Amino acid sequence: MLVAVEIARVYYIMPFPGSQQQNSIKLAYFLHNYINLFRLIGIAGIVYLTYSLFPVSNRLGKWLILVAIAFWLVVIYMFNFKMQADKMFYEPRTKKLSPVSENKILPQQLVIGVTINNQSKAYPIEIIGYHHQVRDSVGGVPVMVTYCTVCRTGRVFSPLVNGEPETFRLVGMDHFNAMFEDSRTKSWWRQANGEAIAGPLKGSQLSEIPSEQMTLAAWVARHPNTTILQPDSEFNDSYEKLANYDEGKSNSKLTGTDSVSWQEKSWVVGIKPNNTPRAYDWIELSQARLINDAFGRVFTLLALEPDSASFHVWLRPDSLSFALKDGVIIDEQTSSRWDWNGTCTEGVLKGNRLISVQSYQEFWHSWRTFNPSTTRYLAPN
Repeated sequence: MLVAVEIARVYYIMPFPGSQQQNSIKLAYFLHNYINLFRLIGIAGIVYLTYSLFPVSNRLGKWLILVAIAFWLVVIYMFNFKMQADKMFYEPRTKKLSPVSENKILPQQLVIGVTINNQSKAYPIEIIGYHHQVRDSVGGVPVMVTYCTVCRTGRVFSPLVNGEPETFRLVGMDHFNAMFEDSRTKSWWRQANGEAIAGPLKGSQLSEIPSEQMTLAAWVARHPNTTILQPDSEFNDSYEKLANYDEGKSNSKLTGTDSVSWQEKSWVVGIKPNNTPRAYDWIELSQARLINDAFGRVFTLLALEPDSASFHVWLRPDSLSFALKDGVIIDEQTSSRWDWNGTCTEGVLKGNRLISVQSYQEFWHSWRTFNPSTTRYLAPN
């Protein structure tokens, strides 16, 4: 029993074979909270059985019990100090954000960008992908920048719970998505949508802060006064393991990319306007470069920049459709020109601006799991 509960407590919240396909969070949370009770019962049972079943002269029996206890202690060490999430992925020891003039991050690297109160900051995915979360403030507002490499999900949340600042630790996974535990109530929070899925605050929701994913070069072009999170030299070896992650060239089964559409590890762009989730195949977007879509009463425009990595989603008027001509976005009704900020820069609609939609690049398995009502955009024949 002692060995089984130690293993099960970690098995159900880490990516072991079969563990993440089960709806086992309730059981995992129970084991997590009552592990010490199981330990006391197990130790009491061992002590009682040792002295009741084995006479004092039976040294072999007692040695067997001691060997079994030693094995249990090894299991405790491995599953509590080696295999737990926050013992494998540490938060930055030194957090340094540098201006563009002092930056060491390559321009083609992907970043999660945040702008609040006219202050902009960029957080490279290959850095926060290891740490899973970075706490900071932007424009005087506290932020929690998160990334899960197994789901390819970047989210920025307000770390306020019931109006009070909270700290979180990485506790494990739920359906391959990073999961955090708050320090006060010990509730578990899902990274993909900021929802508390176990504990006293179950059903609560962290407030999401708008963010954008694009290359650093594209972000700097829009926000030249941005600061950029720099690598913490203590974790250089860990960052190196994610060196090809941006491009989808990871060799890991958990973080690798499928090369065809709509597979488990295929990339999609996900949006949820009016709480209506919609997914777009990344390969289709890469080929089309620009997509006009309409679903329900929602009319959207997706565009991929020339760097083939920075993408945008806007709401468009139902009276306008768009096309790319010589790398320039134009509307087909007035031939006005629009830039990559969604602003009309030339033509009869000059000065008009499209409304940006919060969008995410994500693995299909993740978007489908946490948005079960999603629909898929399928290109016309």
